Amino acid sequence: MKTLIIMQNLYSLPILLCFLIPYLAYPQGCSDAGFCTMGAMKPDQHLKTQRIARLMSMEVSQYVGRTKFEDYIFATNIEANIGIGSGNKNTIQLKLPYMFVVNRLENTQGLGDISLSYTRGLIQNEKLQLSATLGGKIPTNHANKSTSEGLPLPMYHQTSLGTYDLVAGISLLSKGWLIATGLQMPLININQNEFTWAVWRKALPADDRRRIQQDGIPMSKELVRGSDVMLRIERNIRFQRMDWHVGILGIYRLKESVFTNGAGLRVVAPNTSGLVISSVVGFTYHLSAKSGLRVVYGDGLRQRKFNPDGLSRQQVYTVGYAYSF
Repeated sequence: MKTLIIMQNLYSLPILLCFLIPYLAYPQGCSDAGFCTMGAMKPDQHLKTQRIARLMSMEVSQYVGRTKFEDYIFATNIEANIGIGSGNKNTIQLKLPYMFVVNRLENTQGLGDISLSYTRGLIQNEKLQLSATLGGKIPTNHANKSTSEGLPLPMYHQTSLGTYDLVAGISLLSKGWLIATGLQMPLININQNEFTWAVWRKALPADDRRRIQQDGIPMSKELVRGSDVMLRIERNIRFQRMDWHVGILGIYRLKESVFTNGAGLRVVAPNTSGLVISSVVGFTYHLSAKSGLRVVYGDGLRQRKFNPDGLSRQQVYTVGYAYSF
């Protein structure tokens, strides 16, 4: 009961913040602060001036996501952006998330996948900005965390996807509009997840043996997931101290996932490819010329039926503080 009260309070806080001051996390493939917020594909971008200077900014943010299984994913993210060369045309971005997953099977925590990218400004003036990003995501474990009894946990409860991913994207920013598209492609799979219904049914009491399967938690043993293509369309409205952005984020899974079932056979997971659509609204309050508070809310408008990779979210909230040096 105590845990439930805590969860209700944690769930209410982001909602309150969203209404008070309605950045950085979104349902589905970007729920782990993923490729949708890397380099040229990140939201709430500003047109850069042609000052010859080296810039550096850092941001600390707290993300909360809720799944349809009533799991809660908390991620504390540290993001560093370093400008290289003249004209602010070259940027290196590093993102380090620490994950804490609260669920009814067993809570998990650990360092999430590391994101590293390089962004080049192709066109950059006071009216238009065209940028391209190339980077990747580095796994921090084999996505094989288990309970204290040794029972394997599904991907929804893992802190890593267990893949080395290639990320590439491009964005166009002009007159308050941002259009960005990108690709995330798993290159090397080290996923050693062992979750199947059969393992849990054998370990559960007789009355609960079918619970895991009936709840619809997808099996994810030795999961191989497909590549994702994203498209973001966003409108930015800027004032002296406040910025707003509202938009649509679409992610299309090109290929269905493959996993090993309880009988040891490699099978294709049906209904795991296709389109996911999320709405996004965000707010930035500039505390000074160098610092600001950002808040974002994302809501899933269209979901795939099954997500064995554990990336699906019903709603997500993020509060972040950014400082430029």
